[in-house]
Amino acid sequence: MELPRRGLVTYTWGNVSGIDRESGYFVIKPSGVSYEKLSWEDLVVMDLAGNKIEGRYEPSSDTRTHLELYRRYQELGGIVHTHSREAVAWAQAGRDIPSYGTTHADYFLGPVPCTRSLTEEEVQGDYEKNTGLVIIETLEERGINPRYTPAVLCCNHGPFAWGKDAAEAVYHAVVLEEVARMARLTEQVNGETLPAPKYIQEKHFYRKHGENAYYGQR
Repeated sequence: MELPRRGLVTYTWGNVSGIDRESGYFVIKPSGVSYEKLSWEDLVVMDLAGNKIEGRYEPSSDTRTHLELYRRYQELGGIVHTHSREAVAWAQAGRDIPSYGTTHADYFLGPVPCTRSLTEEEVQGDYEKNTGLVIIETLEERGINPRYTPAVLCCNHGPFAWGKDAAEAVYHAVVLEEVARMARLTEQVNGETLPAPKYIQEKHFYRKHGENAYYGQR
């Protein structure tokens, strides 16, 4: 419900899931069901082998992408995919979102990466699975910790974000959309802007997320 409320989805676009690691089951939005008509009874329960455990509807068409990410990264508890305007613009441009300032650095350590385009063979094969695999490839080839950069742009497609649970995944998707817009506006103001110095990026990230974090209430 937070996705349309925050303006991140239109009609039935997008999906969100959350996993219970103890049981190995995850729950995901059904494919093509309007958010206005959606209830908890409509959600689909899946296992990590890709079997539907419970639900009257078919799961999201992006279920295989969620599945690959849950299998690879035990720390992920929720995943969200949207077609939000600003983040999609960067994905369609095939560009990382640079870390131009402290708002970005508060949530993402370094740029938000954009994957390569999928090959024709990957698209014609198991497309959704290969979408998950190209996200994993991007993170691992660049040495990116998914806990420190909780989002990726899929080239020509759109953003996937994640968190410790479904609510935090949606939160990160909202933040991603905002920093994507800020980055676009920054480049409009000055097309030669450089990313913020690394020491500023790291200061703002680790004061919220590091072992010695001091932002917020204890």
